[in-house]
Amino acid sequence: MSAIILLSMITACGNNQHTAGGQENAKTDGTAQAGTGRPEAQHILFFGTSLTAGYGLDPEEAYPAIIQKKIDSLNLPYKVINAGLSGETSAAGKSRIDWLLKQPVDIFVLELGANDGLRGLSVAETSANLQAVIDKVKARYPKVKMVMAGMQMPPNMGASYTADFKALFSKLAQKNNMAYIPFLLEGVGGQARLNQEDGIHPTAEGQKILAENVWARLKPLL
Repeated sequence: MSAIILLSMITACGNNQHTAGGQENAKTDGTAQAGTGRPEAQHILFFGTSLTAGYGLDPEEAYPAIIQKKIDSLNLPYKVINAGLSGETSAAGKSRIDWLLKQPVDIFVLELGANDGLRGLSVAETSANLQAVIDKVKARYPKVKMVMAGMQMPPNMGASYTADFKALFSKLAQKNNMAYIPFLLEGVGGQARLNQEDGIHPTAEGQKILAENVWARLKPLL
């Protein structure tokens, strides 16, 4: 992947003000299950940046909504909550997660950190913030299942920083027994036909690939 293109993609996650965060893509109260003999719906919270929010697209084209459609096609009792927010950093996420945990969470998908890397924040600081988010989720819902979405920095950020940044996600996933997606943008980053005119955000087709990248790690948890 071109370092310039990848850096541009990450920049948009940090600078765009489009927000879809905190809004549900589906009803989450599970009341439709009552009296039907079907299990009450469990809740999957996607917590991340503009990549999760589906910047520039209809909310139904963002990868969390695509995953909801996969779940529905399999008649599984899960409801997706898309809490993607453009510009979100790990520090901001550490504060915002408290509000989101007021609703039930059975599976937690964490997609944060790229904006930290763009700003050149220390890997230790980013790691500590993400661990704080994880700890808050576990404290509120001890039986929660978790997924970590990894991100990467371009080589021009420096070989040492790039390697340490990439590794922080796998280390946190291993430490916290989380399913791990090595690179959320695998197969999409740097592919012009899969990104919008800004060359930054995935198109609807690109979001479908993101959904597959996530689904591969999420499906075994359902």
